[in-house]
Amino acid sequence: MSEREPDPAKQEEFAGRVLQVLNDACLGLMTSVGHQTGLFDTMAGLAPSTSGEIAAAARLDERYVREWLGGMVVGGFVEYRPEDGRYRLPPEHAASLTRAAGPDNMASLMQYLALMGEVEQRIVTAFREGGGLPYSAYPRFQSLQGEETAAVYDRVLVDRVVPLVPGLTERLRAGIDAVDIGTGQGHAVNVLAKAFPASRFTGVDISEQGIGAAKAEAAAHGLDNARFVLGDSAGLTGDYDLVTAFDVIHDLARPAAALSAVAGALRPDGVFLMGDIAASSRLEENVDHPLAPALYALSTFYCMTVSLGEGGAGLGTVWGEQTARRMLAEAGFGTVATERVEGDVLNVYYVARPDGGGPA
Repeated sequence: MSEREPDPAKQEEFAGRVLQVLNDACLGLMTSVGHQTGLFDTMAGLAPSTSGEIAAAARLDERYVREWLGGMVVGGFVEYRPEDGRYRLPPEHAASLTRAAGPDNMASLMQYLALMGEVEQRIVTAFREGGGLPYSAYPRFQSLQGEETAAVYDRVLVDRVVPLVPGLTERLRAGIDAVDIGTGQGHAVNVLAKAFPASRFTGVDISEQGIGAAKAEAAAHGLDNARFVLGDSAGLTGDYDLVTAFDVIHDLARPAAALSAVAGALRPDGVFLMGDIAASSRLEENVDHPLAPALYALSTFYCMTVSLGEGGAGLGTVWGEQTARRMLAEAGFGTVATERVEGDVLNVYYVARPDGGGPA
């Protein structure tokens, strides 16, 4: 029995909240469609137009475009003039919905909603039986993450992230050896290789598809200082001046082993530059995080689950700065500094050096 009867006002308020969740979830899927079909990009360049004109400009089927526009209108994304049946995407909305917005494009993130829906029944089974899902259950994840991170790193990696390490820009210009673990489709490596032609860059990942895409991009840009190899980050060997890991450590089956391998692969004056989700290890400190529900959902549907599926630690997306610092210390990093970068709202960057290394 409940301690008391529910407060009718609070009950009604919460019911409204749940209804809003349903509507917003549906709107999120429609936003994903708008991004993938280029409708937002098309409408941003049009004067107020009919559904037929928009469909023709986007080279899409008018009936589907018209229904999509209805959802965008009632959802408050698109303006509608009933007197002449014309639709308009306000520039204030385009600033959060188009590819031209770069890292501010929130529409691209909506694609993760459909990705999670594709594995929902398997996640429900995992709740009942434990275990996890293999990486192969998410064939679209790497391309989605590549699109998301490219929008950030094209703008901030060279000019804002690299300078977080004192003197690193100058060293990269002079020529050093660097490796990126969990490189995915290798875009970060290729951005750095293009910016610093005197340095030598290696990308390591367990995905053949990702390595193939990375090599293709490097070849397209004529980058002879970037190479990509299949490999487990926990088995990293070699001697490097710089090791990077962008939004990957929390996904690994053996994150502690990977961090120890990184520490062992760094030269005496080497540095580890790690980017990961800016959140707390303490649940109560994430309540006001603007993306907290999305982060916990992505953790449940992908990050934690893939790690568990490999028999791993299952850290999850929201492993947090406290846990990251503890694990870095246990791996042998004696000096760790954290920094934030304007233009990257999701990540915090760790500048770490092994015991006995130089200042972070």
